[in-house]
Amino acid sequence: MEKIEELFANMHIVKRSSEPKEPTYLLGIDTSNTGQAGKGSIVAVLCSNGSIRIYDKETLNILREFIGHPGLLNGVKFANSCDNVYSASTDGTVKCWDVRLASEKPIQLFKGYPSNAFISFDINCKDHVICAGTEKVDDDALLVFWDARMNSQDLSTARDPLGAYSETHSDDITQVRFHPSNPNMLVSGSTDGLVNVFDISVDNEEDALLTTCNSVSSVSCIGWSGKDYKQIYCMTHDEGFCWWDLNHLDSDEPITQLSIQDVREILNVKENNLDYLIGGLYHEKMDKLFVIGGANTGRICFLSCTQSGLTHMASLQGGHTATVRSFCWNMQDDAFLTGGEDAQLLLWKPGTGNLEKAFTKKDSMKIASSVHQRVRVHSNESCKRKKK
Repeated sequence: MEKIEELFANMHIVKRSSEPKEPTYLLGIDTSNTGQAGKGSIVAVLCSNGSIRIYDKETLNILREFIGHPGLLNGVKFANSCDNVYSASTDGTVKCWDVRLASEKPIQLFKGYPSNAFISFDINCKDHVICAGTEKVDDDALLVFWDARMNSQDLSTARDPLGAYSETHSDDITQVRFHPSNPNMLVSGSTDGLVNVFDISVDNEEDALLTTCNSVSSVSCIGWSGKDYKQIYCMTHDEGFCWWDLNHLDSDEPITQLSIQDVREILNVKENNLDYLIGGLYHEKMDKLFVIGGANTGRICFLSCTQSGLTHMASLQGGHTATVRSFCWNMQDDAFLTGGEDAQLLLWKPGTGNLEKAFTKKDSMKIASSVHQRVRVHSNESCKRKKK
């Protein structure tokens, strides 16, 4: 544990992206798995102005920008086997872009059902299936599925859904995450407070639902962790944290490893307060889950997660000047990318070699955004219907 704590504590800024033409929130970050672009991998960043920016990871120079959704963008994700990047939108589509092409047109278009507004999505580890979660319309909140495999008609034909799950969530589906190595395992989270685990290889929705966990609050983030990724974690819009172990589904042992209603109230952070949670980071080599949070001043906090609770390990300061919205960790070279409401994309690495030498603290570029308006206040009553 001392080694990883030292690693986090010794993170320094290696690169900072150039000033954007217009300030935008950086809402999501993903890196390619192929490393085929020049010196290394490439980075896709979801921006609040409706664009997807593609960066060279080592230089943080912008390679190109895609602007192709009339609705609000929600999520950005690279394919696992190539440098195609996907995005979902409230316009009811998921689009696939070839980052090698400076084209304004996507190479694949996936259409939802009428009135669908997608606010979450993911693609499975085999790049075969896409799943997107919708806002609630009337009484329906859907998980919509498509076959993502390429064919010769993709450039000219929009692809219709394979089908949808409609019975397992009663409100906006804010998060969808496929298992890192099992293409049929899927977890979803919603503002109804429920976190559902599915085996999509099963024919019908009722039988596909393996278990339902209850966060008792509106879900903001979910992810997989643990050996063989048999655990799931969840964060809520009021900064709660839950952690469940799916190994205990067929035993009498409780699956809940940890449940904290508001992390801000119990956490002792050395450098003042923790204001929000950003996401989770499972370190495979250490078999250890870490939680990433931050302060409104731009400070980033690394928290160690155990069954006894969350403890502060290290903080990064002096980089961002406003709320950090997104991050991406590369296990191969311990690179840490962060983006936030100050419109900055930063690359952090441990050690002291070849670091950016001097920074003048930048003024905050914090801007008004419609993103905040999309987080609705929900009653906890609907969250208490199912508990595990």
